[in-house]
Amino acid sequence: MIILDGGMGQELVSRAGAATDLWSMQALIDEPKLVRQVHDEYFKAGAHIATTNTYSILPDRLESKDLLQHLVPMTHSACQMAVEARDAHGSGQVGGSLGPQGFSYQPDKSPPSEQASEIYADLARLHSTYVDFHILETMSSIDQARGGLMGASVTGLPVWVSLSVNDSDGAKLRSGELLADAIPMLKEFNPAVVLINCSLPEAVSQGLPVLSDNGFTLGAYANGFTGIHSDFNSIHATVDLLRSRTDLGPSEYLIFAKTWADCGASVIGGCCEVGPDHIASLAKYFEA
Repeated sequence: MIILDGGMGQELVSRAGAATDLWSMQALIDEPKLVRQVHDEYFKAGAHIATTNTYSILPDRLESKDLLQHLVPMTHSACQMAVEARDAHGSGQVGGSLGPQGFSYQPDKSPPSEQASEIYADLARLHSTYVDFHILETMSSIDQARGGLMGASVTGLPVWVSLSVNDSDGAKLRSGELLADAIPMLKEFNPAVVLINCSLPEAVSQGLPVLSDNGFTLGAYANGFTGIHSDFNSIHATVDLLRSRTDLGPSEYLIFAKTWADCGASVIGGCCEVGPDHIASLAKYFEA
């Protein structure tokens, strides 16, 4: 079992004590030491992967705040910290996070795949001197995932793709498309790992069987939100709109993870609101 790290953004918000519409990028500006601290704690907990704090370092997000000139230095800084944490730990890999353009969970705001792929290609090239693989996260429609896979493939590094499913029906993407309808596209691009992420764990448990028996290496990492607030729908929204569950501690999360492993997942970790204690529980069980 490969143990992923947990959520970065919510850990940083918790430690910084405030949420902003720059999300996890704010820590790179104000307190970069916190980013390294979170990476270190996940490795100490038993994670095999450090996911770079680059999920929201995207041109559209930075441009909206007149900060586009910071894209390259912020990307290098975030990637370098993940590498340094991996090297200090003495083992593991670094995954270069590529988040959704437009906004999380809102694939209709993403540019068409051909246009999106050019942006992802530029970002992937920036990541490529640091990371062991690219990981497209929270891809919420077939076209959004296609654009990411097209773009990230330019470096020749392995590409992982994480699909986000409907919290009420894990057999559907957040776009409303059937998860099963993404399978031909996934087979076309043949990513190194296909995962479900940033959805309720119950929805992840519904979605994984749809992807099973298709020749994919599967993975899963759920979030710990109660759901996605209707006002959480633009690049100016802040994560304080979202509420964390009170019934998803490390032991409860492990119960879900066991079902994912039974569905064939060989890569398991956590997303938003899933922290180092959860990862330690996963590592202890799956590496026992």
